[in-house]
Amino acid sequence: MKLGEKQVLTAVKKVDFGMYLGSEEERVLLPKKQVPEGLEPGDPVEVFLYKDSSDRLIATTNEPKLTLGKLAVLDVADVGRVGAFLDWGLEKDLLLPFKEQTWKVQKGDRCLVSLYIDKSGRLCATMKIYPLLRTDSPYRKDDTVKGTVYEVSQNFGAFVAVDNCYSALIPRREIYGRITPGQEIEARVTAVKEDGKLDLSVRGKIPEQMDADAEKIMNKIEKNGGILPFTDKADPERISTEFGMSKAAFKRAVGRLLKEKKIRIDHEREQILAIRIK
Repeated sequence: MKLGEKQVLTAVKKVDFGMYLGSEEERVLLPKKQVPEGLEPGDPVEVFLYKDSSDRLIATTNEPKLTLGKLAVLDVADVGRVGAFLDWGLEKDLLLPFKEQTWKVQKGDRCLVSLYIDKSGRLCATMKIYPLLRTDSPYRKDDTVKGTVYEVSQNFGAFVAVDNCYSALIPRREIYGRITPGQEIEARVTAVKEDGKLDLSVRGKIPEQMDADAEKIMNKIEKNGGILPFTDKADPERISTEFGMSKAAFKRAVGRLLKEKKIRIDHEREQILAIRIK
């Protein structure tokens, strides 16, 4: 019998409170409310094995959201003295110990985790999933992918699990705006490294992104009554805060709007003005 895994066991004995599965030598209880209609001794049944609130091995026909060797995004149902408790589709919530958290989670958060068996023989969750991520993705440069941010580093950038299984990174230079752990993102593959890991960008290729950036700037100007109180000479931090883009991207987009004669720059007042407002 394998704790934390789905497996097919044989029904061996029916009792008032359920059905015992396994063999005469080793058996586990499938509670009465979990017993499929018509199940009789000798019949096979697929179950998942975990431990109940009394640390007894128990079987369930419910589908867990996470099994050993897999990854899944789970909701934080509560936080207690020993860690957080995750909803994984079973009657007993899954413990995420504080020492297995890569960032402090709160009730209502979502986090990408894997399942492990602790020293006491209990199933627990861990956010330390980097070693489990695969490097054999089918993706190539410029492909669009989806994934979950599982860690953010000031030195390296945002670590992402593409399809919740492939190792990827949004380098620090590609991060504009707020990216947080647990966030689901859509990104473009900018490089496939020799080791198979992916580099990502949340921004599109320059021509397409320039159009989107120009539209964002124009919308901001119009909302401000036709004025933007700074130009492309502004500090990169201010541009990033206002628009979530680099100074270089901002200058490209402003150049596009100037060429299209949608704006003009008042250099004396350091403002960008709309030539006409919709």
